Amino acid sequence: MSRGALLVLADGRFPAGGHAHSGGAEAAVKAGRVTGAADLGEFCRGRLYTAGLVSAGLASAAALGVDPVELDAAADARTPSPALRVVARKLGRQLMRAARATWPSPELDALAREFPKGAHQPVVLGLVARAAGLGPEDAAYCAAYESVSGPASATVRLLSLDPFDATAVLARLAPELDLVVDRAVEAGRRVLDEGVGALPCASAPLLEIGAEAHAAWAVRLFAS
Repeated sequence: MSRGALLVLADGRFPAGGHAHSGGAEAAVKAGRVTGAADLGEFCRGRLYTAGLVSAGLASAAALGVDPVELDAAADARTPSPALRVVARKLGRQLMRAARATWPSPELDALAREFPKGAHQPVVLGLVARAAGLGPEDAAYCAAYESVSGPASATVRLLSLDPFDATAVLARLAPELDLVVDRAVEAGRRVLDEGVGALPCASAPLLEIGAEAHAAWAVRLFAS
């Protein structure tokens, strides 16, 4: 296992396409639910315990070697919004392109053939972590952190929020990030014996509703 590989995968500059997505923050800002650092903290906390937990569980299970086709179906079932399913697959396709150039792997090649238009991003992320020699905890940390770092970065642009304040939000969430990762990895390990039904299925209706509304906007700064 290489911690260096973890840093490469978790780096926001890794060309996986996440910079073009706000994780629901753009819709939340327009709706007036996020107006500053305090609101951002609550938004990110809610996202961490719902979308973040689900993504981390999927990534952890994929890193453990669970069938990615089954995991992709489980991801679909946990993503009610058609718009978010499209986004998840676009991000998965972009991550796959970057990962196959960085950590060539027969498992990645097989998944790319199975889903030429992209598998769900957390599933791809878990398989990428596996190809990079990382474990389920590493995959879960990447997924959980992405779920909050994306909105934090986007809000700096959307609200002209002080980057120091946005970073402080992420730092204050760090202990809770650890808790979510622990839950996700435990669930990922249970999948080996119990099947994909053991994965988290936390929901965030406002994220789903916001994503559908956002997809219909004529003008937007972020793709989601």
